Amino acid sequence: MQQKRSYQLKRRAERQAETRQRIAEATAELHAEVGPAATTISAIAERAGVERLTVYRHFPDESDLLRACQQHFLAAHPYPDLSAWASIAEPAERLRRALCELYIHYRETEAMTANILRDAPSMPALAALLTDIPAYYLAACALLAAPFAASIERRPLLLAAIGHALDFETWRSLARRQGLADEQAVELMVQFVVRLATPHE
Repeated sequence: MQQKRSYQLKRRAERQAETRQRIAEATAELHAEVGPAATTISAIAERAGVERLTVYRHFPDESDLLRACQQHFLAAHPYPDLSAWASIAEPAERLRRALCELYIHYRETEAMTANILRDAPSMPALAALLTDIPAYYLAACALLAAPFAASIERRPLLLAAIGHALDFETWRSLARRQGLADEQAVELMVQFVVRLATPHE
């Protein structure tokens, strides 16, 4: 009897986890399609195949639902690993590798990223989930600037140039508004940064 009871509890927990996962997945899909601000609980419930009450039962707070959505999305689309770039000693090659990986990431996540950036200012709960992102980019800038032989005076400009090259809106401008292929956008930004970092006679 105890064994049967344990099995039932295990199956119930598994079903709850599956339902929670479906809700998080449905939320992520809708965020990419229409954006977080336009995503309703009714739409999430319909997409996940559950009742509205089920969504509230699993995620009584908006922050909990947004966090689960974020975790689901980042598990499928993680940011590039900074440590992999550190193994490349030559500064231009390190930057090129970083931009190639980041621009691929941007292309794969463009709809979601654009919608998140658009809606975050009007959604405090969403904005609160993005607080770790600036730290990632600051660390990336420092890592990519380190091998360049720029003077102390030019260091702030170098960091600004790298930060500009890493920015999602820079990629979007070059790839979408200017019509460049990702490889072309990468080379343009690499040459831009290298030129700025190279001492002039």
